[in-house]
Amino acid sequence: MVIFCKDNGCGLGEDQLKAFLTKDTSYKDDLSISGIGKCKGAGRIQFFHHFSALSIDSTYRQESDIIRCEMHYSEPQKQIDSDDFRFGSGSESTIGTVIKLAQFKESVRSRITHGDALSSFFSASMLKKQMLVAFLQRLIGLDSRLGDFEINFTTCHWQNSEQIDLLKRSDLPPVTAERVVEVEERDPSTGNTLGTSQSFKISHFQLDAGQYGLPKNSIAFCAKSSPVKDITPRYLRTRTEQNNPVGGFHHIVLIESDYLDQRVNEQRDDFDSIPLEIPSGDMFSSEKLSYIAIHDVIDPVIDEMVVPAIWNKEEVLKEITDQFGISEDMLQDTTTRIVYGESAQSVAERVLKKYQERVVDETAEIFNLKEEIIKAEPDSEEFRRKINELSWKYTSSLKNFDMANLSQLIVRRAAIVQILDLACRKKLAMQTLNNESRRKDERIIHSIFFPMRKDSTEFADHDIWLLSEEYHYYDYIASDVPLANITWDDSSKVFESDIDQEFQKLLAKRSDDNGGKRPDIALFSKEGSAIIVEFKAPGVSMDDHIGDLSEYAHLLAAKSGGKLKKLYGYLIGDTVNPLRLQGWTPFPTGKGWFQSSALLDPGTRQQLGETYFEILHFSDVIDRAKKRIGAYQNKLKFNLEIPQNDH
Repeated sequence: MVIFCKDNGCGLGEDQLKAFLTKDTSYKDDLSISGIGKCKGAGRIQFFHHFSALSIDSTYRQESDIIRCEMHYSEPQKQIDSDDFRFGSGSESTIGTVIKLAQFKESVRSRITHGDALSSFFSASMLKKQMLVAFLQRLIGLDSRLGDFEINFTTCHWQNSEQIDLLKRSDLPPVTAERVVEVEERDPSTGNTLGTSQSFKISHFQLDAGQYGLPKNSIAFCAKSSPVKDITPRYLRTRTEQNNPVGGFHHIVLIESDYLDQRVNEQRDDFDSIPLEIPSGDMFSSEKLSYIAIHDVIDPVIDEMVVPAIWNKEEVLKEITDQFGISEDMLQDTTTRIVYGESAQSVAERVLKKYQERVVDETAEIFNLKEEIIKAEPDSEEFRRKINELSWKYTSSLKNFDMANLSQLIVRRAAIVQILDLACRKKLAMQTLNNESRRKDERIIHSIFFPMRKDSTEFADHDIWLLSEEYHYYDYIASDVPLANITWDDSSKVFESDIDQEFQKLLAKRSDDNGGKRPDIALFSKEGSAIIVEFKAPGVSMDDHIGDLSEYAHLLAAKSGGKLKKLYGYLIGDTVNPLRLQGWTPFPTGKGWFQSSALLDPGTRQQLGETYFEILHFSDVIDRAKKRIGAYQNKLKFNLEIPQNDH
């Protein structure tokens, strides 16, 4: 078999010769030769893969002269260079270029023809059809340069008469549909969107099978106006569908983009560096688009263009719903498309896999969060920062982004309640001590509510809401700090300067351990109210400290110069003897007690204000806090409860 290809006179001039001899295909893109940048660029390589002999005979006009250039090559020659081209004078009647390929390789014949006769495999009509598919995009793209072109295909066989077929400008089909879509770019390392995109043009040619009789359908990524990467099997699953008309038509779908043009490889048969997904796992990758992102955008468009008439998406959806219980909402929730040719089981597996991955990720986050909660050290400097980080870590996986701020608050508070619960039951990791270590359970519990030896001017992030939501917004909160230093916004003092000395006298009556202490937590409001909070370590009986609240209240009221009129006190622990609670009323629910009375000066009996005291078990505080956030937790379907047998 011998192949001749002849043009009508462009000729193999100096620039064209350099392009022929240069291995780098991209070199040709920059030459000032009409149309040369719009080509696949691998033809020369294919010559030598298929044939053992090549000759070129080109006659062309150069100013007033007519030049003839000839080159003959045959194996086992290994290289072609400029010295192999001979130049001389030519005649005007022979202007044109003829490329001749001879000595067709037997190994190639057996590989591509599969036993068919060469005379039918390379018949004029078959060549025309193949060329129409392979060069359709290029011929249409170069329409303004080619004009009313005509390509003649002629085949001669020693047993058969000559066959001739023509490919003309009028044979090119009009584009059936054309769409431009945007593919969003993402950060290569994180996968986050960047707010930028790349444009992709999808051109669909629907060709009547009776008129064109093409050998196959073709869907391809293109570069330089030529098909590069065939992706037909993604949309037409079987060989039968790929090689036969779909609904009476052959389909050619071409996907073009400047992005693809810039990344086509040297052989023009694939693309360099485009990852399957982002992040790709390659620390050196800088690509902002992935094949998955591209297909997510172009697939629905192509599915609309090339769909066999016998396929009914609604029937597949019904089978998915009836057989696997997967609804259309679940498909939307997981962004799962029903692709032509895919079975209901395959779609169901993809949906369930996405849900499984989501559950695994969120379960891992919750497990890690619970592990961190057990290890929490409430009296450490970084305790609240750590809780905030943990709650945001889980919140980031919640489905509804608009609920993120509320979700973070609820998750954070749920974590605090759980830590308080564990601390009261001595289940935190830091509470597992050897016999020589001094227990600090009260300090731990104290720190959960408010950091020790801090006030609200230097530490705004606290959890006094555990007692009451309104306390969270008091003007001033102090924990074991000198009361004489407390000032309002206008710099005026709340108490007389000797209040701390008076507190020391009061507390000196008790054990030396208490000699330097003040109320564990004190809150003050400009409206004239104060809250006193006293914690008692697990196992310490609270009835022994009932008088503390009254003494604190008297001292605060007396030393405030009449500023504080309403004083609330909380005594919180886990042990109490009810027989010693004279004048206290039990709450209808829980284990707590309360008492309300006038605050009278012990000497003059003049009323200083009013008091309201509560004796609370830690379990009651925890239950109250859980109820306040319970409705929100149910909405989020979020549970941080750690089983009783967990450590």
